[in-house]
Amino acid sequence: MRRVTFLVFPDFQLLDAAGPIAAFEVANGFEPGAYRIEVRAERAGPVRSSAGIMLSALGLGRAQGIHTLIVAGGDGIDRAAQSNRLKRFVRAYAKNAKVTPRLASVCSGTYLLARAGLLDGKRATTHWCRTRDFRLRFPRVQLEPDKIYVRAGNIWSSAGITAGVDLALALITEDLGERLARRVARQLVVYYRRPGGQSQFSSLLELESGRFESLLDYVRTHLTEPLTVTDLARRVGMSPRNFSRVFLAEVGQTPAKAVERVRVEAAQAALETRTSSVAEVAARSGFGDSERMRRALGRCCGTSPSSLRRRSTG
Repeated sequence: MRRVTFLVFPDFQLLDAAGPIAAFEVANGFEPGAYRIEVRAERAGPVRSSAGIMLSALGLGRAQGIHTLIVAGGDGIDRAAQSNRLKRFVRAYAKNAKVTPRLASVCSGTYLLARAGLLDGKRATTHWCRTRDFRLRFPRVQLEPDKIYVRAGNIWSSAGITAGVDLALALITEDLGERLARRVARQLVVYYRRPGGQSQFSSLLELESGRFESLLDYVRTHLTEPLTVTDLARRVGMSPRNFSRVFLAEVGQTPAKAVERVRVEAAQAALETRTSSVAEVAARSGFGDSERMRRALGRCCGTSPSSLRRRSTG
C-alpha cells in the first residue's frame, strides 16, 4: 500500500486537493489497497479552504513512511511558504527520496517547494497567472509556465487547479500502469493526458466549439487518418465548402490548421516522454515522416524534435 499524503494550509484551493484525492480514490476502487490517502497540515484539525469548506487534517508528524507527498496550492500559499515547520517537513521528506520517491505540488504549491530550496536548478511549473511573480522570487528555478505538469527527477509540479488531476493520473500510471489509469480517467469523465508536455492552453480545449466538439475529439483519437476537409465535412454531414466556412467562423481557424495544431501537440507530448523514436512519433501523430513533423513543430512552437528531447531530461 502506497501512502499518499496531501499537505494543506489555511486558504488552500479545495480542488487542488480534492481533484487528485478523487483520482486516487477511484484507483483504489479498481486496485483495492493500492493507496492509503491522508491529509496533513501544520496543526491537526479542520483546515479552512479558500471556499470556506473545511477539510480535516492530521498534524505533520514524521515524514517517514510517506510514498507520495503532494502540496496543494491556493491563496494561502504565500503565508504557508514562509512557515519554517512546513519547509522543514518537505525538506525532511526530500532527504528520504530513495525510500519515499515522489514529491509533488499542485498549482501554486510550487512556492513551498521553491521556498524550501528543493527546486533550485530544476524544471517546474505553476499556475500561468503566477508566472511573473514566481520568476522574480525564484530565479534559480527553471520555470516552464506553459506545461500541464513537469517532472524533474523525483519532484513533480503541475499547473493550476484541474491540472492536479492530470498529475494524479500520471502518478497512477507510474504505479499501476497506463491501462488502469485510463480506466480512472474514464470514471472521472476527463481526458487521459499522460504526457506532461501538453500546454496549459491545450489545442483541443482552445478549439472546442459546440457544433464541432465531437469532431475535434475524433481528430484527437484518429491522427493517423488523412483528416482532409472532405473527410471531416462528411463526418458532420456538410459540404466541404460550407464546412470550411462555418468551421473557420466558429473555431477561428481553418480545419487544416486545427488538425495540424492537434497533431503538433500530440507529437510534442510524445517526444518529451522519450519512449519512441522520432520516426515513430511522426507516424503516430499523422505527419507521415519526420521532416514534415519537424517543419510543423517549427511553425507552431518554434522548436524541433531534438530540442524537445533534450528538454525532457531533468
